[in-house]
Amino acid sequence: MIARILSLGLAMLGTLAFADDKKQAEEIKKMDGTWLVVTGELGGTALPEEVTKTFTLTLDGGKYAVKVGGQDDKGTCTIDPTKKPKELDIKGEEGPNKGKTIPCIYELDGDTLKVCYDLSGKKRPTEFKTEKDTLLYLAVYKRQKP
Repeated sequence: MIARILSLGLAMLGTLAFADDKKQAEEIKKMDGTWLVVTGELGGTALPEEVTKTFTLTLDGGKYAVKVGGQDDKGTCTIDPTKKPKELDIKGEEGPNKGKTIPCIYELDGDTLKVCYDLSGKKRPTEFKTEKDTLLYLAVYKRQKP
């Protein structure tokens, strides 16, 4: 009887994990595309438009590529859309963030993507805001239409 209850419990946990994996895959697919920065803020200071307009973010099936001016940064990203706020982890594989993990939070609303990054890699942000003397970076992106 106990073995039966345990196996039923494990089966239910497996079903929940599968549902979360499915939700994650659906959310990643919604994020795929090329994104342009509308506004950016670092450490409590708005970035000038001449800087933000040089940023391009491309997401494709859990991989990312960022182009800032002439510099490329590439890697993988994983999300947890079940958390509040939703969580995003970026793992750099090429470029200036190679070997780094950057914890983030995100919000996706159609063709608008808001991401708050802790560029220090130390602690996941809890709000969509930055503060002076931190390495918190907040970006609002709009999906580039083909």
